[in-house]
Amino acid sequence: MIVVLAVTLAGAIGGGVGTAQAEGSRPSDDRQLLFYNHSYGVLDRETADAVEHSDYLSDFADFQVRTTTGTGGQTWTGRYLMGRETYLELFGVSDIAGRDGALGSAGLGLSTEREGDLATVAERLRSEGVADPVEFLQTRDFGDGVPVPWFDAVLTTAEYDAFGAWAMEYRPEYFADPRGNTEPASFPGDVGRERYLGDGYRTRLMRDVTSVRLAVTEGDLADTVPLLRAGGFVVRNVTGGGVVAECGGTTIRLDPVPRDQAGLRRVDMSLNRPVADRHVERIGHSTLVVGPGSRAVWTFADDADEVLGSAGPARTPTG
Repeated sequence: MIVVLAVTLAGAIGGGVGTAQAEGSRPSDDRQLLFYNHSYGVLDRETADAVEHSDYLSDFADFQVRTTTGTGGQTWTGRYLMGRETYLELFGVSDIAGRDGALGSAGLGLSTEREGDLATVAERLRSEGVADPVEFLQTRDFGDGVPVPWFDAVLTTAEYDAFGAWAMEYRPEYFADPRGNTEPASFPGDVGRERYLGDGYRTRLMRDVTSVRLAVTEGDLADTVPLLRAGGFVVRNVTGGGVVAECGGTTIRLDPVPRDQAGLRRVDMSLNRPVADRHVERIGHSTLVVGPGSRAVWTFADDADEVLGSAGPARTPTG
């Protein structure tokens, strides 16, 4: 479920949010408002096709391939690994229109759990130096030509190089539509991830995304930090100029690189049950390592050993 905001928002506002810095702390009102929802990456065609036709992934995760129609009739075809509260979305080159479908493009969706928290995120963004957060309504067409309000989104900027992050809050109209296959609310104002996602994960190995690592340009990194902080993540600087954002169950690492090196690099996942043996699955130019124990690591590079060796594992929170 990619936001696909590039065409809709292009030119909506000028410039980015400048050089906002990570400070290793939360805003003064430190309640966690945003949580990792999903991330996506645009892969080379060989890898994307291998993902789509992988027999192993169908057993490993609640795996889906679907085409979605969003705001303005825009469509995208993704490969989805669905968990309990989080998921991963993978595309091949040109599966999304325009430059969003270029190799190395990526995105990060952060969502609220309680209705109304998105407005507070927008307020916090202003205190983080984002004078005019960009607001957007994403819709979904289930095939009858009638768009259903899907979620509201807030961004720091409509300008980006290859990576964009957004805050999102699911709409009550979407939960009310039976075609969304969502679950009943667990409490008043529940717009959470578990309610949105189904229970297909229970019969598979994959449970949730516990950490994600993406390579982004310096400009895209600077535009993302205020959103992470506004959401209540603890953001700290790391060696090499990148940042790690923690709290809320999933660790997010962003490393600055030139545009031609940008892209999704690594995803760590928890499993529903421990496995005794280590399984290595080569999928196109990526490597998925499952076990031993209750975790899996998927690296997206021609040389997975180089990524694992030089980058080191992102920290995986428990709970």
